[in-house]
Amino acid sequence: MRKQFFILGFTLLIITALVYYYLKIGFLLLVILPILLVIGYYNSVQKKHAILRNFPVLGYARYLFELIAPEIQQYFIERSTDGKPFSRNERSLVYQRAKNIDSNTPFGTQLDLNQNHYEGIKHSIFPSVVNEDLPRVWVGGADCKQPYHASLLNISAMSFGSLSENAIMALNKGAQKGHFYHNTGEGGLTEFHLQGGDITWQIGTGYFGCRTAEGTFDAGKFSEKSNLPSVKMIEIKLSQGAKPGHGGVLPAAKNTEQIAKIRGVQPNITIFSPPSHSAFKDSKGLISFIKELRTLSNGKPIGFKLCIGDTAEFESLCIEMIAADCYPDFITVDGAEGGTGAAPLEFSDGVGMPFEPALIFVNKTLIAYKIRDKIRVIGSGKIISGYAVLRAIALGADLCNSARGFMFSLGCIQALRCHNNQCPTGVATQDKMLMKGLVVTDKFERVFHFHKNTLHAANELLAATGKTSFADMDISIFMRGDEFSHLSDLYFPDNLRKHTTLQ
Repeated sequence: MRKQFFILGFTLLIITALVYYYLKIGFLLLVILPILLVIGYYNSVQKKHAILRNFPVLGYARYLFELIAPEIQQYFIERSTDGKPFSRNERSLVYQRAKNIDSNTPFGTQLDLNQNHYEGIKHSIFPSVVNEDLPRVWVGGADCKQPYHASLLNISAMSFGSLSENAIMALNKGAQKGHFYHNTGEGGLTEFHLQGGDITWQIGTGYFGCRTAEGTFDAGKFSEKSNLPSVKMIEIKLSQGAKPGHGGVLPAAKNTEQIAKIRGVQPNITIFSPPSHSAFKDSKGLISFIKELRTLSNGKPIGFKLCIGDTAEFESLCIEMIAADCYPDFITVDGAEGGTGAAPLEFSDGVGMPFEPALIFVNKTLIAYKIRDKIRVIGSGKIISGYAVLRAIALGADLCNSARGFMFSLGCIQALRCHNNQCPTGVATQDKMLMKGLVVTDKFERVFHFHKNTLHAANELLAATGKTSFADMDISIFMRGDEFSHLSDLYFPDNLRKHTTLQ
């Protein structure tokens, strides 16, 4: 194509020059063609990009289409039930509830229900009355001196740095209005988190906000911040679903001077949190660390977050809890399908246990060791609807966290640019110009409405089952499509005589 490009280019240039000479038209083309030829010559001799070397100007179209590929996929190709990690229907549901407008849909489901992967709720023919009060759960065991009355749905861990300061402020103000908590993420507790909303302060492997110059845990700094009135709970991050065993990642483009100062690191470089904690190395050390944090915080609820991998390790942890007679006040279970601002693809796609089996395993293991009543379980894995909340509770959670659901409520459009500082909605960026698009006074109201309307939907689903309390939920309220294939004979009328005494 190089040869054809130059033959065609010079031919057009000569023709254009002649037309301009005789007819005095085509001046703009006469200017543009030499520029394209110069660009073409440069690309034909450079050795970095094979596409541009072989297609000196036309090759740029490939990079243009690659740049806008997510938008083409989202707006022109995918159906309403497609889209990953969340479909257009799921995103629209959040947008509507966040805007406090009608989220009902017309004409019936768009899903194919006659499939093995179908899952639905076994409703009662005698539904209960819908509770208008939003559900809450007490968090705090026997050693907790300051138990916390948590909402059933809360904001999951998202750091300042991954998210913009405007996004953090809007989330916290929404949490304040709706009386639910806001998890700081491992990036530390900042001024933007302290807008009046309740806080769960997450302590990651980098100990940002309670870190010595060497990067180890600083008890003094932790004690000072953990005793702030806004801090209601403390969460030790062992791992997260999107990249378990890897540690957090803050790309250099988002590591500004401001964020580096808050975290106690060098600016403008990619920050990798260590894969593991330096304050402890095993189950016994973790239990001791929980005791230490409980003392330093004057008895606030202390828990940890993890993605399940080797199940034997979690069982060993339960054994250590019993031996030490020390229990976390809560355990947050994250699924391998969890979200992240940045992670290696191999970790996102191939490490960790998915949310459903992980939550079932943790719940059943705690029951088996007879310590379930001592610990609250928090479910964190693609919780964006009332159905998802009810499902998590039925699988064994006491309450839920949502990250991407609240991001959608802020205006996130799933542009898939969280990692390169180019989020077009100002949610996941440190670009001041893009950040201005997110107006805190408008978006915090949307955060509030999303929370309220989602929990109201969960209350409606609860009532549909005929139950009056989320504490009565278990997995038996759900039906699955694969059950139908095993029980299909029961649906035929000629089989009824086997199951009834009626003549």
